Amino acid sequence: MPSMQILEMLSMLVTIFGLPLAIFIFVYEQRKERINEEEEIYQMLSDGYTNFLTLSLDHSDLQLQSQQATSDLSPEQRDRLLAMFAILISLFERAYLVAYEPGMPERRRRRWASWEDFMREWCRREDFRAALPQLLPGEDPEFAAYIRRIAAEEAAGRSS
Repeated sequence: MPSMQILEMLSMLVTIFGLPLAIFIFVYEQRKERINEEEEIYQMLSDGYTNFLTLSLDHSDLQLQSQQATSDLSPEQRDRLLAMFAILISLFERAYLVAYEPGMPERRRRRWASWEDFMREWCRREDFRAALPQLLPGEDPEFAAYIRRIAAEEAAGRSS
């Protein structure tokens, strides 16, 4: 077999097998990269929530870890409580904007469920729900509607 025919046959083999394989590997690597980016975003948000919990421990007089509304606060404590709730709303909004989407795949839905659980936990607090009208102006409208719905459900005593 002349060398030209061998080269031509090798070229066809590369085209037939190599090109689809290269496309498959490219798509696989892109998918893996997207998953890694999602993991990184989720980890950053989780770190933000952990930082908030640490901050709440630094302000233990506000009793943020209690499920009950904190009563008998001084004006300075009320200001700090509102600031803490503002930090929390900011974190929840960021999570909503980067992690939530209707019809998301199961992997993302499982991650989002933990954020919704955090939101529900905070919306069970009467003082947090009462502060929402002051905290939500200027926030993303879809996020505001989402957390208002959760707050209403938790105020009614039901959790979906």
